[in-house]
Amino acid sequence: MSRRLLLLAVLLPLCAGRAAARPLVAVLAANDGTEVTDFVVPYGVLAQSGVVDVVDVAVESGPVQLMPALTLEPRETLASFDARYPGGADYVVVPAVHNIEQPALIAWLRAQARAGATIVGICDGVWLVANAGLLEQRAATGHWYSFADLQAKFPGTRWVHDRRYVRDGPVLTTTGVSASLPASLALVEAIAGRARAATLAAELGVSDWSAAHDSARYHLDARQLATAAANLLAVWRWERVGIPIAAGIDEISLSFTADALGRTYRATMLTTAIAPGAIVTRRGLRLRPDAVAAPGTFDRIEEVPDERVPPGQSLDHALARIAERDGVPTARFVALQLEYPWR
Repeated sequence: MSRRLLLLAVLLPLCAGRAAARPLVAVLAANDGTEVTDFVVPYGVLAQSGVVDVVDVAVESGPVQLMPALTLEPRETLASFDARYPGGADYVVVPAVHNIEQPALIAWLRAQARAGATIVGICDGVWLVANAGLLEQRAATGHWYSFADLQAKFPGTRWVHDRRYVRDGPVLTTTGVSASLPASLALVEAIAGRARAATLAAELGVSDWSAAHDSARYHLDARQLATAAANLLAVWRWERVGIPIAAGIDEISLSFTADALGRTYRATMLTTAIAPGAIVTRRGLRLRPDAVAAPGTFDRIEEVPDERVPPGQSLDHALARIAERDGVPTARFVALQLEYPWR
């Protein structure tokens, strides 16, 4: 074989390997507090899609406290991700975090954006994206509760109503927590086409992932405030609720269940397992139980729905359970917090 042919024989497989590489998605978490559904649902949907490689990334080593429940053992830190993937991610998913002005997170997001990543701000993750300067002179949206404050603090951004998600160039932002699911399907569609997104949506039990949204319906009124106050002040009804977790649990259903139940203002949610140590979810997250305890330790146990309830319908299932146990006004209040069009 000639030297030229030998060189081609070496280079062509390398080029083919690069072309075949799947986009890399980093789902970001802050150790001291990250919204559970904002984080878990994009991770789960994108991992199940099979069209990207998904990595969970925390600011530093050690557990990540998800809110209002679940504890994550991340696979990567910002430093280890940078060492493993020096070219950066193709997409970075930014959930709502406890501290929206963390210098390390802001610097890392800016670096990823400079390297060409599309930045995806889920719900109040938009605050971190905006603080990184990535929304200047762009269109964006956000959670209804934060909208006025976002408009006031970031006047250089065109804030958009009536869209569950808005993409402007290399940045995508969403409304409330529940928009994490349709926005994730929209990402799959953008990456792999409508057919793959439609198949994935059917697998998850989702019929629509369009951006259509009625922002006007989401606001606090006297009834919502009365429901919140009544639940919060009735301390004698406060419950300690356990959610059993085990290897292979569906993390999408788990996150929707824990998030909804944790927003009633009537319960403390804790995941529980029969033994200590991390468990690996259906799509590869490592979760640590909040408690290793017998069922009698809790006021009640709430099971994550089984496979008869598709993951994309688990929020409706959780809201129905809340309406049955705590009343329809409480279920409506939870849906409002999640910016979910529950009827």
